[in-house]
Amino acid sequence: MFSHQEVRPGIWVGFTGTETGNLAFHVGDDGGAVARRRAALNAALSEAVGTDVALAYMNQVHGNAVAMLSAGAAAGKSAPTADAMVTWGTAGAGVAVMVADCVPVVLVGETLDGGVLLAVAHAGRPGVERDVIGAVVSAMRAAGADAIEAWLGPSICGYCYEVPDQMRQSVAVKEPESFATTSWGTPSLDLPAAVLAQLRSNHVTAHPSGECTLENHAFHSHRRAIRDGSAEGRFIAFAVSAR
Repeated sequence: MFSHQEVRPGIWVGFTGTETGNLAFHVGDDGGAVARRRAALNAALSEAVGTDVALAYMNQVHGNAVAMLSAGAAAGKSAPTADAMVTWGTAGAGVAVMVADCVPVVLVGETLDGGVLLAVAHAGRPGVERDVIGAVVSAMRAAGADAIEAWLGPSICGYCYEVPDQMRQSVAVKEPESFATTSWGTPSLDLPAAVLAQLRSNHVTAHPSGECTLENHAFHSHRRAIRDGSAEGRFIAFAVSAR
C-alpha cells in the first residue's frame, strides 16, 4: 500500500502508489471510495508505526502559502488551502501532499529543545516559480527548526516534462536548474533539479527520488492520463510521527 522509512526515531517518511488507489477528491472519483481509501491508509499507517495516525491533507492551488497546524490538530479539521503544511511531530501527527507529476517534498526539522517538525510541500512548475520551498523552510525555521532534511518523491523528470520554450525560459529566470531538454530534443523543465537547487540554497540536506511518474506506472501521472485517456489519480507523500 505504501513505502516508508524511519528517518528519525519514531518519525516516518513515505509515499503511496497506484496500488493504494486515488486519494484525491477533486479528480472526478467517487467521494465515498476516496474516503474509504484514506481511512484504510490511516489504518495501515497506524499499524506500521505503532500509534493511531490520521493524515492531514491540503486543498492545493499551486501557490506558496504555508499552513501551520497546531500539535494534534491535523486530521479532523477542514483541509487548509495551501501548498505546504507544517505541524509538530507529536504522537499520531501526520501530513500529506497529493501529486501526479509535480514534486512532492517531505521535510523533517529538529528543534534545539529536542522537538521535531513535520512538513510537506507541493512543488510543481508554479510552486518552483513562487518558491514554495523557501516559504516552507522559512516557516519551519520560524517555528524553531534548526536542522532540516528533505525527501523528494516521484515526479515527472526533465527528459519527459515537455513545455513551450517561452515557459522554459520564464521558469529558468526564477530557477536556472529547471532548464532542460526532453529525450527527443524539445524544451522541457527539470522540476526535481529545480527543487533540489532551491533546497540547497536554503541549506537543507535533500534526497532525490530518481523515479519518473510518466515512465513508471506504479505512480499516478497527470500527463499520462491525458495522453492515454485514462482516469486521473493522485498519490501522496507523507510524514508521520509515533513519538
